[in-house]
Amino acid sequence: MTNMMQWEQLLSLKRHGDSNKRLRNEQDETRLGFDVDYDRIIFSPEFRSLQDKTQVIPLSSTDFVHTRLTHSLEVSVVARSLGRKVGQKILEKHPHLSEVHGYKSNDFGSIVAAAALAHDIGNPPFGHSGEDAISHFFKSGSGKKYKGELSKNEYQDLCEFEGNANGFKILTQHKQGRPGGLRLSYATLGSFTKYPKASLPKNDYKNVCYKKYGFFQSEASMFENIASELGLLKDLSTNQFCRHPLAFLVEAADDICYTIIDFEDGINLGLIEEEFALEYLIKLVKGNIQNEKYNNLPDKMSRVSYLRALAIGTLIDDAVKVFIEKEEALMKGEVTFSLLEKSQYKAQMDDIIKLSIERVYNSKEVIDKELSGFEVINELLLRYTNAVNNCYHESGSHYDNLILKLMGYEFNHKEESLYNRLMTVCSIIASYSDSRAVLTYNKLKGLNF
Repeated sequence: MTNMMQWEQLLSLKRHGDSNKRLRNEQDETRLGFDVDYDRIIFSPEFRSLQDKTQVIPLSSTDFVHTRLTHSLEVSVVARSLGRKVGQKILEKHPHLSEVHGYKSNDFGSIVAAAALAHDIGNPPFGHSGEDAISHFFKSGSGKKYKGELSKNEYQDLCEFEGNANGFKILTQHKQGRPGGLRLSYATLGSFTKYPKASLPKNDYKNVCYKKYGFFQSEASMFENIASELGLLKDLSTNQFCRHPLAFLVEAADDICYTIIDFEDGINLGLIEEEFALEYLIKLVKGNIQNEKYNNLPDKMSRVSYLRALAIGTLIDDAVKVFIEKEEALMKGEVTFSLLEKSQYKAQMDDIIKLSIERVYNSKEVIDKELSGFEVINELLLRYTNAVNNCYHESGSHYDNLILKLMGYEFNHKEESLYNRLMTVCSIIASYSDSRAVLTYNKLKGLNF
């Protein structure tokens, strides 16, 4: 990949189904297309379900622990700051973007904020263990029987079910009365796609852009169209696209938030001792602390909150610095690492993440609830896939038809492929909140009486 991407294409306002080009300097300044993206995500049912999906502590009754919803909102706020700061410097470097096309620094912020807002929208219940549970069902569980009826690529989608790819599906999937899904701008969809590749081939884990995948086989042609419109470079030897440069900012916002805020949750839950934790945070922000203000804070939560805010601000400025330094390489698709990998604070962040893994992610509460979630998802997959396939083959029982009604699932008996049926089941289960998944499991087990 030796060519360079162009910001004029990367900032495309085009949406699925557009017949005319959308020009930035013709936009209504009171409600830009990129702002419309944000609004559509906020009001989508899939986004609302994040209010009851696990971030770190599954099904926690503690009110200050983050859910996927609060995490997504916070990532979006950080992403907006990153985007605006980068946008300001990009426009200074490439003034024609503003003078000729009408782009403003806030446009960058709006694009990255919308993409970040949606970054977890495809995640199943119970955190990353939800993805693992779906994958296990098809790789080693009852779903393994479908392997011989699917293509290699289709089966791989199921064996390594990916929340990022499911998110792209939610945002772009045609539905009755909703062609093109949420019909977001291509700039936002490109920035959303941190992993611009299919599930196969698996060939370059050293490149951060390809450590996971970003779209299922069912949405491959949709992504190709979006990538073409944005001018994303393609490596013909691997048939893989490079990342949209702004996707690096979405990733940085997520990295900043989960590093600092998951750590904060661990402190507030008592899983990490305050004195121990504050020492780690102070190492990250020691040059910016106002000692008099800090010493007057009344309690642990206030002190942690103050240091958290300083840490996030520090890491935002550092990520912007790295982005601008690497802009030319980003536009050539040559950057293979995350922005925070090159941060001057990487050692301090690594120490925080290590402690979070030891004390939070591997805590008994997290492990116990993930085990329970694994069983819930396995049972739902077993009942749903059996019912859907039995009915497709016209051998469905009364019970199978009751399951279909429970799912609210409609399909065309003549046109649906096995792959599409299985993916639909996975997407339905992935859309469930933690509580809804448990409630449905209890119904199927007859435990609600």
